[in-house]
Amino acid sequence: MQVESAQHKELAAGRWAEMPLSMQMLNIGSEISRANRWKAKGNQNQVERAVFRALELIDLTIEAQRGKHNLKEFTRMRETVCDYYLGDNFYRSTGEQIQRDFDMFFPCAKK
Repeated sequence: MQVESAQHKELAAGRWAEMPLSMQMLNIGSEISRANRWKAKGNQNQVERAVFRALELIDLTIEAQRGKHNLKEFTRMRETVCDYYLGDNFYRSTGEQIQRDFDMFFPCAKK
């Protein structure tokens, strides 16, 4: 499922590909953090909005990293996000686990 670039038009126009991967991951992590906060409050509509923004950024990352990295990890990340926030949580993930995957890029981004 490809998410149309409705929220991040400027990033989709090329700015995203110029960002270091660590910054891309932290930006996705920001949307995941929002989704987790809304999930804790029980607001599924806001969860979905944050997740769709995150998916859009993941799609932009996949496109930007094509040819630079193995895309398997990025596509698995996308699948896990969809499964936890929008699906049946087949993988038995938690919001904290998913957030941690993005937060580990924080030290790299500070450099």
